[in-house]
Amino acid sequence: MRIIGYRTLATVQEWGRPVGDANGVFADGVVPVSIVIVETDEGISGVGLGPHVEIERIFAAIEGEDPRAVTTLYDRMLRHTFKAGHAGPVFGTIGALDTALWDIKAQAAGEPLWRLLGGRDRLVPAYASGLDIGLTDDELVAEYEVYASHGLRAAKLKGGLDIERDRHRLGLVRDVLTEAGHGLRPGLMLDVNEAWTRKQAVRHVSELERSLDLIWIEEPVRRWDAEGHATVGRGICASVATGENLTGLEQYRPLIAAGAVDIVQMAAVWGVTHFLRTSALAHAYDLPVSPIGNSPVGLLHAATSVPNHLTSELQDLHPPVGVSIDLHVEDGAFVLGDSPGLGVRVDEDRIRTANRRPQVQTAESPNVRPERAGRRLLAAVDGISARKVPVVPLNSHHEVSPTARR
Repeated sequence: MRIIGYRTLATVQEWGRPVGDANGVFADGVVPVSIVIVETDEGISGVGLGPHVEIERIFAAIEGEDPRAVTTLYDRMLRHTFKAGHAGPVFGTIGALDTALWDIKAQAAGEPLWRLLGGRDRLVPAYASGLDIGLTDDELVAEYEVYASHGLRAAKLKGGLDIERDRHRLGLVRDVLTEAGHGLRPGLMLDVNEAWTRKQAVRHVSELERSLDLIWIEEPVRRWDAEGHATVGRGICASVATGENLTGLEQYRPLIAAGAVDIVQMAAVWGVTHFLRTSALAHAYDLPVSPIGNSPVGLLHAATSVPNHLTSELQDLHPPVGVSIDLHVEDGAFVLGDSPGLGVRVDEDRIRTANRRPQVQTAESPNVRPERAGRRLLAAVDGISARKVPVVPLNSHHEVSPTARR
């Protein structure tokens, strides 16, 4: 079997509501999703959900090769990006191709990937994550009632702009999950997407912990700040989770060496091999791992085979437009199917017919870091106006007059 070509597609995730974080919001809820399909001379094609930046240069590393030599080909792709580096979307392209190769390998073996990788149980524990900072209270409650109806009893909210707002919203979701769980205490997490300085992080979380039990705080400071994450971890009770934006084992080493991470995360877009290698590194330090992303199907399969998987992020309950996946959510877990490979099918006609495109990225996008992130003085009035008001999380012991908020 040989790799003979690839093609790329662009579709969207339609949330039907605003989605975003402390950095910004997609107001229309339409988020771009890139797809890479790798073709072989035996008619088996593999699917990877991820970008295709500089794909011609990276694909040259695997063209004509046997796709079943996945981990060796992964290293070849890394070597082909040696000079310029493999960070950011380039690493995502490697991850998309890597995931597609694992899909081919498992299809060729006639097994679902979770079985090929050595998984015993097709159930992957999940937590709810609604990218919900742009929702009203009523919308927030309604959204997490849907998650709760699928058995989810842990939730991660987006926040970081205002202590009282975060406390209120976390309390609303706690009540929803507690009722659904017949009094069982739910798990709560808060993700601030690198919005704070070290002092802001300790101050904000410590104040929340006066009345809430947080499992983890996610990306409290900049992704590369090992000393900062360690400082935050020492100053709060909650665990520190980070890693989704790290691209390569070398970027995890300083964090682990500094005792700066308690929950090691990997983004779905970085691929299966990256997840497996990072999981092994984390396991050597007795650290749990947790995949993140809206379509983490490759990592879900891989999660069944590692001993230190904790829980995986469940964002939208529906796949991207034109994509079907052989899995469902039940009793708070992803349930993987028996289709060979990843169980991902792409309807290219549906994607072309839908012809949905996200709006052009603006400064309000979650993908654009606010100019004053980490240098804000007052809490945002509406909880999401990160760019309109220079804000910093306020301690609940301080009151701010309407005049001061303007």
